[in-house]
Amino acid sequence: MTDAPKKLWGGRFSGAVDPLMDAFNASIHFDKRMYAADCIGSIAYAKALSKNGIISKEECEQLVSGLTDVMEEWSSGKFVIKAGDEDIHTANERRLGELIGSVAGKLHTGRSRNDQVATDMRLWLRDEASKVLAHVKELIAVTVARAEKELDVIMPGYTHLQRAQPIRWSHFLLSHAWLWQSDAERLEQLIDRFNVLPLGSGALAGHVFNIDRAFLAKELGFRDYIHNSLYAVSDRDFVAEFLFWASLTMTHISRVAEDLIIYSSGEFAFVKLADAYSTGSSLMPQKKNPDSLELLRGKCGRVFGNMSGFMMSYKGIPSTYNKDLQEDKEPMFDAVDTLSGSLQITAGVLSTMEIFPDKMRASLSADMLATDLAEYLVRKGVPFRETHHISGAAVKMAEDRKGSLSDLTVEDLKTLHPSFEDDVASVWSFETSIENRNAPGGTAKSSVLEQINLLKTWLSKKKLI
Repeated sequence: MTDAPKKLWGGRFSGAVDPLMDAFNASIHFDKRMYAADCIGSIAYAKALSKNGIISKEECEQLVSGLTDVMEEWSSGKFVIKAGDEDIHTANERRLGELIGSVAGKLHTGRSRNDQVATDMRLWLRDEASKVLAHVKELIAVTVARAEKELDVIMPGYTHLQRAQPIRWSHFLLSHAWLWQSDAERLEQLIDRFNVLPLGSGALAGHVFNIDRAFLAKELGFRDYIHNSLYAVSDRDFVAEFLFWASLTMTHISRVAEDLIIYSSGEFAFVKLADAYSTGSSLMPQKKNPDSLELLRGKCGRVFGNMSGFMMSYKGIPSTYNKDLQEDKEPMFDAVDTLSGSLQITAGVLSTMEIFPDKMRASLSADMLATDLAEYLVRKGVPFRETHHISGAAVKMAEDRKGSLSDLTVEDLKTLHPSFEDDVASVWSFETSIENRNAPGGTAKSSVLEQINLLKTWLSKKKLI
């Protein structure tokens, strides 16, 4: 007889496993982070076995006590991984046996690692996604607070990276806050959607001892159990959905990072990052590089790569559990870690950067009021399609004279249309232009304040304000 640890699946095998295959097959080095979920799921399962009379009350108490000790060893860093611990489930069951003896062997009655790992992953992701969600909401809160504080700062708004119309700096900030609010709502919906229980499905065909799955679901905080055992053990849509959510959220982070990288350049100089989120050059002492923002932009590709890689593994898997599904955990873990750090770094950048309102205002130019000139004529009763062309002709006139649009006199403008009068001078005010855009969603102060109040109300319901 050998003293080598037995594989959970090794009963019908007599030959030794290739050591390289053993290492290739093992997942303990990354799935060990699900130790708490695995123990918590097993504790609930022990209670369900006892409730069904499959094990005694005393045996249940032994299992619960032993699993609690195993979990404590992991949390205190005392757990020792041994040869043969191919995954977190094997490791925990082996250690449980060392602590309480042969009764540990009863814990797996009717259960498969197929429904066990699916349960562990949902438990783990539910908790971690909730932490990530809190970071999203904190980022929104930071952005809203800054928008409220700097409400009167105005800047150029851009399309195609060309100066377009004047806007409030707060309006720009809130455009990103609304993206993140959508991200938060999507994640809340996703957490609710995947909060269903696979446990009690066995390997694929269901549970032979009629385990109380409703009890298990309630014990573990799931809103329901999955009603088809084949689906329960094979479904990883929740991983795919989370990876898509992470990719989209990182895309939104990447976009604000790109904006701020541009705005922090010497050519713009609208903002300056705090030293805590910048680095220097190894050669050029004058440089202050926005490395935090560039890393955020780069990490977006990393998360998207996790999603696309997993989808390629997932797409060809036949029904129920296949070992390909071991490839679901590392991208999920990495996406959680990357999102958690990225959201906190983004909040740090936004809360500490300095802005330069004078630089923003100096970048405004009269040609950005060309639309306002067209709208002036609209108020005089001229159809917009005509006023657009008239305003364009005024822009060309100013360009031909190598001057500013606002340098054109009333007499100049009257040559383009007789409706121009002395009051056209009111058009050349950036503040007036901004305040005229006062419909809900616009950049006028009243509209921006409405956005701030809406987001603050939403955050208050989420207990962040």
